[in-house]
Amino acid sequence: MAVIVKYVVERNGEEKMTFTSKSEADAYDKMLDMADELFVLLEDSDLIEDEAKREELSMFLAQNREEVLVALGAKKAPKKKATKPTAVADDTDDADEEDEAA
Repeated sequence: MAVIVKYVVERNGEEKMTFTSKSEADAYDKMLDMADELFVLLEDSDLIEDEAKREELSMFLAQNREEVLVALGAKKAPKKKATKPTAVADDTDDADEEDEAA
């Protein structure tokens, strides 16, 4: 018989998500905390009347925390990795054929 350790993130008595690692569960819990705080901020703004839309937007912003911080200027955007130049086709065979034809 196997023993499986599960970490359950629970909010207000409702099971939100189950994880196999504590760090993943903690990260998800932290993201939910951010979403809760963003929901309150959006609620105070009166810009979005629909509660479901406020909740959806707050979850989206919390899930995309890194991009939001970059957009707000609180964090620098990660540098993109330089792409390797594509190989140039070797046309030496074509040049030899042209020389022979001439």
